[in-house]
Amino acid sequence: MPDIQAPAPCAPTRVMLIDDHPLVRDGLRARLEAVPGLAVVAEAGNAEEALAAAAQCNIDLALMDINMRGTNGIELTAQFHARHPEIAVLILSMHDKGEYVMQSIQAGARGYVLKDAPSQDIVQAIETVKSGGIYYSAALLRQLTQPLPERDLLTLREREVLKHIANGESNKQIARELDLSVRTVETHRLNIKRKLNIDGQAELIKFAVESLRLEGKI
Repeated sequence: MPDIQAPAPCAPTRVMLIDDHPLVRDGLRARLEAVPGLAVVAEAGNAEEALAAAAQCNIDLALMDINMRGTNGIELTAQFHARHPEIAVLILSMHDKGEYVMQSIQAGARGYVLKDAPSQDIVQAIETVKSGGIYYSAALLRQLTQPLPERDLLTLREREVLKHIANGESNKQIARELDLSVRTVETHRLNIKRKLNIDGQAELIKFAVESLRLEGKI
């Protein structure tokens, strides 16, 4: 009778943490390393580090924050989707607005979970995304069925540019503040005007100021 061999153990899910706050990464690593079947194999604090790690390490899933200086998490998700489609991206963010969720999914993310979610929710999200599904935090689901206000047609980066426009900043000033090229800022301005059907500069500034007022920021 042939020997009966025990089944080979399942390979762990290899995770990369992408967040520009080292303390946040430390906390996530501690939470995830306590879960059987998960292994944190890389960390990154910005887009450059993340793309380098993705090219060098064998990664299954990237746990990505949105707010990062320079290239934000949604833009980086789109780069991952284009360069490393084999890596599933799960957004882990403090933002609970539906537009961020939709922008993330449009960029190629497979899920969106809130940072204050219990550890079991984050683990469930990782398992769902790794198995090919899409995961949303329960608190976000009802927002996804609601129509977006006009200003929420914009991407996260376009909204950031809009805030600086409301402050009266020039393209050169905005580029310096957001660590972008002047040409990129000009492109964002054109895209904002196209999406909102705005013709002139005065109308754009007026909309930017009204948008901030609606958000209670001025």
